[in-house]
Amino acid sequence: MTRPQRNLRARRATMALGALCLATSIAVPIATAQSRATVARAADIAPHGSTLNVMAGRRATVAGRVRPGIAGRRVALQRRGAKDHWSTIDHATTAAGGAFAFRFRPQRTGSARLRVAVDSARRDIGRLNVYRRAAVSWYGPGLYGNKLSCGGTLTPGTLGVAHKTLPCGSHVTLRRGHRVVRVPVVDRGPYVAGREFDLTAATREKLHFGGSGSVLVAA
Repeated sequence: MTRPQRNLRARRATMALGALCLATSIAVPIATAQSRATVARAADIAPHGSTLNVMAGRRATVAGRVRPGIAGRRVALQRRGAKDHWSTIDHATTAAGGAFAFRFRPQRTGSARLRVAVDSARRDIGRLNVYRRAAVSWYGPGLYGNKLSCGGTLTPGTLGVAHKTLPCGSHVTLRRGHRVVRVPVVDRGPYVAGREFDLTAATREKLHFGGSGSVLVAA
């Protein structure tokens, strides 16, 4: 009389084990899907309210939000250097709603691209320009057709600057008011005392610059 009961208990145990295996096999994909949902993509990083054009020693900011809006996520601010090498310069943690902010005071002038990294996602923020004031003049008319020290010929449409020591082809960012232009070093000069850069006529026009004076330079 006990044998049927043993068989029934065995069948019930087998059914329970099968149900457990089925529940486990369903739970694993669900957990995996949930974990994937929290891994940031580039589109999940939304920058806003950044201040990237500053004088040396003044405060720059990089701000934004990571979706979904979870507090406690690690955010890295990265800067592009030579040979397209990116290095992390600061870390932040998201607040409620996924908001993050970096605030810093760059001391050295220059220009470099910034990006924000969350998990394996990267989002370009733009170019950080740290300026100083430099005395400049311009040249062009009467010299068109002359050879440039860095190669090529000076024309009315040549964009660039002349500098005594900066490597040929290196770029400088110039700003006058709200006008910004980024141009290469194409020539040597200026040879007037007290002036650091000579703008080509085309560069001068882009900046709406007068005869001589000063502009903001990030180089």
